[in-house]
Amino acid sequence: MHNLTPDYIVGLVDGEGSFTVYIRDADVEKKVKRRVVAEPKFYVKLVEKDKNILYALKEFFGCGSVYFQKDTRPNHQNCYRFEVYNRSDLLKVIIPFFKKHSLKFNSKKKDFEIFCVLMKMIKNDEHRTKSGLRKMFALKQTMH
Repeated sequence: MHNLTPDYIVGLVDGEGSFTVYIRDADVEKKVKRRVVAEPKFYVKLVEKDKNILYALKEFFGCGSVYFQKDTRPNHQNCYRFEVYNRSDLLKVIIPFFKKHSLKFNSKKKDFEIFCVLMKMIKNDEHRTKSGLRKMFALKQTMH
């Protein structure tokens, strides 16, 4: 197993990680209603041969899951994802780690900052109102 350092994790996430939030558009009527209106997620995606690093991340953070992700596109390899979507784990483990150990890429740093704002809005139940959802959806559009 790898002994991951915070610096290594920051570099890995700068290159291969993502902070994202699915926000339902309050102004679009969906034919199929998704149960979730706001779904935050942190993940790192790597090719299959590097999946042991994802398991090491799971062990390091003590949360999340590792998933197989099939890719049928030509010239693409199957991948694995380490993913954290539990809101409590995001708030208590992932966000504090990246607040303490800053990302280096400006685009990733900006996404992380917006992710933190969206997480705070979710924590305050702002996604449960149409106006809050609209504000969150607009904010999400500014992410990379």
